[in-house]
Amino acid sequence: MPDVTLTTLNKLKQSGEKIVCLTAYDATFAHVESEAGVEVMLIGDSLGMVLQGHDSTLPVSVDDMAYHTAAVKRGNKGALIMADLPFMAYATLEQALTNSTTLMQAGAHMVKLEGGRWLADSIEVLSRNGIPVCAHMGLTPQAVNVLGGFKVQGRDEVQARAMIEDAKALEAAGAAMLLLECVPPALANAITQAVKVPVIGIGAGSGTDGQVLVVHDMLGLSLSGRVPRFVKNFMSGQPDIPAAIRAYVAAVKNVEFPAAEHEF
Repeated sequence: MPDVTLTTLNKLKQSGEKIVCLTAYDATFAHVESEAGVEVMLIGDSLGMVLQGHDSTLPVSVDDMAYHTAAVKRGNKGALIMADLPFMAYATLEQALTNSTTLMQAGAHMVKLEGGRWLADSIEVLSRNGIPVCAHMGLTPQAVNVLGGFKVQGRDEVQARAMIEDAKALEAAGAAMLLLECVPPALANAITQAVKVPVIGIGAGSGTDGQVLVVHDMLGLSLSGRVPRFVKNFMSGQPDIPAAIRAYVAAVKNVEFPAAEHEF
């Protein structure tokens, strides 16, 4: 199979075929995931919680992200690699450029930033300098203290309209992809239809162009014992981890996941 690129993802959106995304943090999982058909591997700052044991993503550093991005690159077999810019790594344009360069040189093909239309200037500058950007909207874990916890976003009409306009503004600034976390399916569908770039969802229903989960979640692994509503344990009934990942890929492609019970 040819390597997955932004052109690949745009063609999948245009054809209506779902895009499969999954987090990866090391070479072994990168190898297994890419071999199983995962098209986008996200080195998420979620590693702060699932690998490092923190209660949020805030302690994660750029050095942490670069280390795990490089590890994923070494195990990758053709997937597109997307890496998070962690908390306070893009507060200024200079920081955004410097830290994005670090992640791209470590092996990322795209960086992900959390926020709304205020990211437009950063996205424009990064895109102009050859760094593709995914804009993460909705529940943005780096802003958990401002949001007052891990809460569904966009429930009221005013906030929903603002998110749709933000999505259009970020696309106009050069965002190559959007990621929507914990938003009502109707809003996720509206945003997906309002932009031409691929839209990946997590806890956003089945109407987005693709889905992403934290690999530990979809394998039924949890430090806290709490399972988010949008998670399904794909390890259940499977003989091994590669089979579970293949089952996840198939469920996303066949629009069997997420189901109604995974929506807000």
